[in-house]
Amino acid sequence: MTDKKAPALGTLTLHAGHTPDAETGSRAVPIYQTTSYMFRDTDHAAKLFGLEELGYIYTRIMNPTTDVLEKRVAALEGGVAGLAHASGQAAITSAILNIAGTGDNIVSSAQLYGGTYTLFKYTLPKLGIEVRFADAEDPSSFEPLIDEKTKAIYGDTVGNPKLNIFPFEEVSAVARAAKIPLIIDNTVASPMICRPLEHGANVVIHSLTKYIGGHGTSIGGIVVDGGNFDWGSGRFAEFTGPDASYHGLVHWDVFKSFEPAGGANIAYIMKMRLQWLRDTGNCTSPFNSFLHIQGLETLHLRMERHCSNALKVALFLESHEAVSWVNYPGLSKSAHYAAAEKYFDNERFGGLVGFGLKGGLEAGR
Repeated sequence: MTDKKAPALGTLTLHAGHTPDAETGSRAVPIYQTTSYMFRDTDHAAKLFGLEELGYIYTRIMNPTTDVLEKRVAALEGGVAGLAHASGQAAITSAILNIAGTGDNIVSSAQLYGGTYTLFKYTLPKLGIEVRFADAEDPSSFEPLIDEKTKAIYGDTVGNPKLNIFPFEEVSAVARAAKIPLIIDNTVASPMICRPLEHGANVVIHSLTKYIGGHGTSIGGIVVDGGNFDWGSGRFAEFTGPDASYHGLVHWDVFKSFEPAGGANIAYIMKMRLQWLRDTGNCTSPFNSFLHIQGLETLHLRMERHCSNALKVALFLESHEAVSWVNYPGLSKSAHYAAAEKYFDNERFGGLVGFGLKGGLEAGR
């Protein structure tokens, strides 16, 4: 009997989540540019609306092209399901609002993408959600900020602006002890370099606009559910109580081991789909999903080149007489080199480099 190896990441970027259409045999993923879908009969419609099976009702909630994108990114991250959004910001917002409301708080690394920091610092508090900032370079700073109203710990795999590496081992242990999820934005690393679910995260977010899309043609975001968190622990009442907006559905009871999804725990992503995506309309378009799928097909090759080019640039800058400092986790002198070696694959350290000029701003004019 031949042992079947798991598909390599490069194979997943090309084929995960898609079976060629039985009628046309189309090898490429088609663009299903439609708003609505035909039901086979009334029984089929009832099963879809009753969640006895998964399928397509309206493109704001599900679309066949977008479904491939969601499954493909989820496969690359090692998750159980994904949910695409109109932008990375929309994905981050949904990821938080899916579990936190007025009176709740989250604990976040302060080393964040600027748009995320603005959302957390100024906008979420307007909704009654407090964000408490910890220092990702000091893992011990997270635990003291947690209380009974804390709903999640949040961080970026690669921090801004220092390009520090998130301390997965230490902070995921804090999250597990507190029975709250660890949510990670993995945009800057991509699953070609780091897969946070393998290091203790429960939810992963991407701005599809960046490396995954890759060509600067389309905005998008995605949330990936690791399927590895117990939403029924008692800390998340919206998962264990009836959802009045969906006929009293109890998300944890229905989705903690959902047979149409192979028995996976998809409670987090389905609650997001059936509540937040349905009500806020933050869906992506089928055409943008198609463009992101095109980007995925070369992601494994592009990330190799991004990383090798970035290392060459960093080494050049490190020895340049006009440069005072260089931030790049792939430099052996970097304070973040050991963490990058621990969590990143194949000696790849990302495509971003930061540096400063001697003489500061005036020297750079």
